[in-house]
Amino acid sequence: MPSDAPGPGSVPGPVPGPRTPPGAGPALRGRRIPQALWARWYARELGWPTEAGPPARLLTGVAFDALELPAEAGRETLRRMGAETGPVALAGRRAYFLVAPGNADELPGLLDWLEWGGIRLDLRILGAGGHMTAPAPPAWRDGADAAVWLRAPLPDHGAESPLPALHRSPMGGAGGCPCLARLVATAAAACHRARLRDAATGRSRNRMP
Repeated sequence: MPSDAPGPGSVPGPVPGPRTPPGAGPALRGRRIPQALWARWYARELGWPTEAGPPARLLTGVAFDALELPAEAGRETLRRMGAETGPVALAGRRAYFLVAPGNADELPGLLDWLEWGGIRLDLRILGAGGHMTAPAPPAWRDGADAAVWLRAPLPDHGAESPLPALHRSPMGGAGGCPCLARLVATAAAACHRARLRDAATGRSRNRMP
């Protein structure tokens, strides 16, 4: 079974909080903003394709793909990867790690290469034609809190910024671009542990009188 221990260059630490988005003036900070404006903010500030909703959606397969996994496993993955990820969102019981566009088709082969092939994992990548629920832009808020940023995007995390991608070297690519293989390996191990914990909890409940 592959190891998911942080390798050289890993910077594990506390999950960073949301950061104030450019263009969010004092009159908008901390206020509830209509979701129709969320899509406009993402399109204007980050160049991400969106659907206004509600709920507002971020479209995958253009500016980014999104690695999707259970929320518990996503939080563990973010703790272990630290600064080696791009933006990370949480929507209900699912977490989304933004990765470079065009990598959705690489996941099956990558899991095989990492020796996770054939193992049941609740892990997939959303690519062309997919979408994810848009969190409120950083420093904006929504009363429902349906989706939030665990690691918020900034303009330098926009459409042309380095996102986790597949590289030949396990240390990552040029310019500090994070390595998709390390992210998938860590996420797969976290998903597997979550399934084992769920199975153990189910067995314990079944044994209770």
